[in-house]
Amino acid sequence: MPKVKSGAKRREERRELKSAGGLVFNKGIGQHILKNPLVVNSIIEKVIACELDPRLVAELHKRVQGTPLASKLQVMVGDVLKTELPFFDTCVANLPYQISSPFVFKLLLHRPFFSNDNSCPSTPPNDTEWNLPEGTACGPGGVCLRYTNTDTYRCAVLMFQREFALRLVAKPGDKLYCRLSINTQLLARVDHLMKVGKNNFRPPPKVESSVVRIEPKNPPPPINFQEWDGLVRITFVRKNKTLSAAFKSSAVQQLLEKNYRIHCSVHNIIIPEDFSIADKIQQILTSTGFSDKRARTMDIDDFIRLLHGFNAEGIHFS
Repeated sequence: MPKVKSGAKRREERRELKSAGGLVFNKGIGQHILKNPLVVNSIIEKVIACELDPRLVAELHKRVQGTPLASKLQVMVGDVLKTELPFFDTCVANLPYQISSPFVFKLLLHRPFFSNDNSCPSTPPNDTEWNLPEGTACGPGGVCLRYTNTDTYRCAVLMFQREFALRLVAKPGDKLYCRLSINTQLLARVDHLMKVGKNNFRPPPKVESSVVRIEPKNPPPPINFQEWDGLVRITFVRKNKTLSAAFKSSAVQQLLEKNYRIHCSVHNIIIPEDFSIADKIQQILTSTGFSDKRARTMDIDDFIRLLHGFNAEGIHFS
């Protein structure tokens, strides 16, 4: 990843320094961490950085040892995608662009077991809607998280490739609106802060960049993410097709019929001999009013209503 020249990097950091005040998580500490305003600025209590190169980590520990900065800097060694993230207030990172998507969803899933008053409610809000065991909430990938009454991290300020950043903030009807857009916006508020031209890097890359602010919704919406992502994945395979056409795929129908038969078996529901999953899907799409809709024009509320329509009829996506 090319290094960012000081001007653009400082503007990115100053935006977050104005609101940061506690623990800051920084991915990829680089060679100039001792001059980094995140560390030397007196507003910041502590910086927790994650660095993959152990040689660089050793050198940085050597430089900071015995200085006032030693108490403000903690370095975690390893791949940030495989590392359990600690509690922090703010995340600031200039990412390798190839890990943009997995890192974003790792952040969206990050709900640490942390509470200022050392208390935790016995059940999450709207517990019956989660349809999960007490004290749990389902995050991306179906991972169950312990719910606490404390805010998660306040926000993340991240640099991405321009096209990826625009996908994060795309709205229904936009050309770049996709599964990434709606999944991210379901779990967080996303704002495009600034453009960063390729001439701000040494050496200049072939792509433009952008800085994005991600603020997680707290508490997360009461939706089973496995169910949600299963529906969204099917509809966005061909986002310009009508939903009626999207659900005519034989692979999709086989999956939904299998899930429906499991649901009926668990709830002792008798399935008619002439049952047709294709007819049932079409009936749900027609009754909910989404038969002729296209995924590229549907917002979060539309998908929530559609998901509820399927689940109410015993059809599940996970």
